[in-house]
Amino acid sequence: MKNLFTALIALLLPFVAAAQFSVSGRITDQQTGESLPGATVTIQNLAISTISNAGGKYTFKNLKSGNYTIAVSYLGYKSEVKTIAVDANNTSDFSLNRSANVTEEVTVSATRASANSPTAFTNLTKKDFDKNNTGRGFEYLLEQTPSTVVTSNAGAGVGYTSIRVRGSDPTRINVTLNGIPMNDAEDQGVYFVDLPDLASSVDNIQIQRGVGTSTNGAGAFGASINIQTTTRRDSAYAEYNGSAGSYGTVKHTFNLGTGLLGGHFTFDGRLSNMYSDGYIERSASKLNSYFLSGAYYGKTSVLRLNVFGGYEQTHQAWDGVPQDSVLKGDRRYNELGYINATGKYYPNQTDNYNQKYYQLLYNQQITPLFSFSGALHYTRGYGYYEEYRNDDQLSDYGVTPVTVGGTTITSTDLVRRLWLDNDFYGATYNFNYKPSNKLDLTLGGAYNEYKGRHYNNIEWTQQSTSIQPDYEYSRNTAKKTDFNVFARAEYHLGDVLLYGDMQIRHIGYSFLGFDQNLNNVQQQVGLNFYNPKAGVTYQLTDNSNVYASIAVGNHEPNRSDFVNSSPSSRPRAENLKDLEVGYRTRQSNFSAGINGFYMLYKNQLVLTGALDDVGEAIRTNIKDSYRAGIELDGKVRIAQPLTWAATATLSTNKVKNFNQVLFDENNKPVNFNYSKTDIAYSPNFVGSSTISYQPCNHAEIAFISKYVSQQYLDNTSSTDRTLPHYFVNDVRLNYNFSIKGVKNIGIGLLVNNVFSAKYQSDGATYPYVDGGKVATYNYWFAQAPINFLASLNVKF
Repeated sequence: MKNLFTALIALLLPFVAAAQFSVSGRITDQQTGESLPGATVTIQNLAISTISNAGGKYTFKNLKSGNYTIAVSYLGYKSEVKTIAVDANNTSDFSLNRSANVTEEVTVSATRASANSPTAFTNLTKKDFDKNNTGRGFEYLLEQTPSTVVTSNAGAGVGYTSIRVRGSDPTRINVTLNGIPMNDAEDQGVYFVDLPDLASSVDNIQIQRGVGTSTNGAGAFGASINIQTTTRRDSAYAEYNGSAGSYGTVKHTFNLGTGLLGGHFTFDGRLSNMYSDGYIERSASKLNSYFLSGAYYGKTSVLRLNVFGGYEQTHQAWDGVPQDSVLKGDRRYNELGYINATGKYYPNQTDNYNQKYYQLLYNQQITPLFSFSGALHYTRGYGYYEEYRNDDQLSDYGVTPVTVGGTTITSTDLVRRLWLDNDFYGATYNFNYKPSNKLDLTLGGAYNEYKGRHYNNIEWTQQSTSIQPDYEYSRNTAKKTDFNVFARAEYHLGDVLLYGDMQIRHIGYSFLGFDQNLNNVQQQVGLNFYNPKAGVTYQLTDNSNVYASIAVGNHEPNRSDFVNSSPSSRPRAENLKDLEVGYRTRQSNFSAGINGFYMLYKNQLVLTGALDDVGEAIRTNIKDSYRAGIELDGKVRIAQPLTWAATATLSTNKVKNFNQVLFDENNKPVNFNYSKTDIAYSPNFVGSSTISYQPCNHAEIAFISKYVSQQYLDNTSSTDRTLPHYFVNDVRLNYNFSIKGVKNIGIGLLVNNVFSAKYQSDGATYPYVDGGKVATYNYWFAQAPINFLASLNVKF
């Protein structure tokens, strides 16, 4: 080992010795001479960047001699590019002119953290995630960010995929698309499978951990993900992206754009088609999507219309694989759709959904110091899932038993479809006032309405019944209104940044639920939330700072919490107080951050195993629970061609005084009390690593690793209800070149789980009491062994 280490150092020394010069400078406003903190400075031919500090200064160190192209960009200013020769330490200042045209960054800036905001966040550019965009679910683009765990129902990354951040599932992660809420208004989840290949139309992403800044839509209890789609491209382009690989996975994507026409207009479009058989049995996916966008650029305004949508058909794999099957080696077994006494499976056990989005985005620079951004939006969703049911009671469907040949039929096998048909529409807005580089004020908010129609049909019955085909046995409607207004300010006082943010949110929800007498009637609920936030950042040096913030978040119960309860058992809203303290530094060849968090929950909703007034499983408020931990992330350029990026999260996640109710073979409740246990799906350690080597400017080899420690499947810390830890490694190869008439040809190979680790990234548990003892039935979401995706990118 000592000899190996010595040899490695010897190999690296020539690179280190050659990297001996620096480039530094200051970014200022050309008219006023004021410093511009937070400007992005990029050496384009090395693909490295930094951010100017509070004094507008930047530095790149350890550069070889040669010519470098440096680009500087800053919101509201024209970008500037210089090519400089470096054969000694170099000083290069940039004076930027205010832009005559409004930039589309204003659309999302109101809901984003700025460069020095006192909160934990990660920014991803198109260049960051394009190399990973091979067809897997959108969440996989975020997998290497801190505190993140990603899973796939089908086991191969295509179809239903999901993400947890700091142990929080998608119902507690606020997601916006161009500042417009994406979370489902009723169950509050986010289903990227409904917009397959969305990543091919995305320009940039910001992930905030914890409560973060005020935003539109559902409350952020674990994180918020802010996505911005296609922005202005001045040159015409055509592009094809394709990939193919294991388990019949194939993806085709076509992108076209006109560039800037007549100095004012742009038009962009995308078509995508994806298919995968999936790793789990009967987990195939057929996915299609499109994205159309047209924009008008005036001297002080931008108007953009986005029309996009997707269709998904996925065979159901959402119950995972029984743990016993996994342990016996049958990791692909899927029991959904099994037809009793036949040994066969129903072929159309599928989920089918269409979603269409319409967004009208408008930005206006009212004065050089005052701007407005607003949007009108409409989302139409409709679809169903179909399933085979064995020996269901007709009385459960309101069907009168039929007597045939003297025998009364009270139950039958049947096929049913459960439909959702909904509309979501509203408006978002924000005003920004920036009288100087010391003060930044934002006033924003939104009003949104949701209307959902839930209805269920019987398509077929094995036994004779009195019903007609496509018999509708239930229907109900829901309406939800969501209004919020927030004000945010950042003020620079010397080396100190003071931050304040206040949001008021009102929710009105009408739904079919149970009254005090357990009759099914339309119910109404109104909730009011106040979400204040405050923080401070102190600039230690030109390139490093420390920060601290405290934020309050409130989160409403979801549809099932309301529908499956009566006024006497209705759950309360959840409350979170989030304290964040951190340090970050950014050098030319090194960046790092450490962030400590303490998230104190009141009335967190968890499944206990109890049943409500009408016998449905419910979530119950837990008075006290918390998450506390440390997040680390960093990136270092070890030598000119060698880069290492890594993240690590150490945390403790606890529920206090938890009561679980299980039921025995006679359906009698049995209580189990726990004083202090781990929160479900909350690993104590999550780490990632990406080692990237560029043998030349056009090629990259990356070794990507992910470690997730043991997780519990419920809140009891029971050793028989766990997900084992896992460590999985991938290899990514990329090579780009050009030929006459083609701007770029890129070929890539992604080898997932290169060592064929047998691991499960998610699961569920169903404990019960049998013979006076607790028995457990677990499901695991088994992930595929070594598999690959080869990709081709052609740009004209």
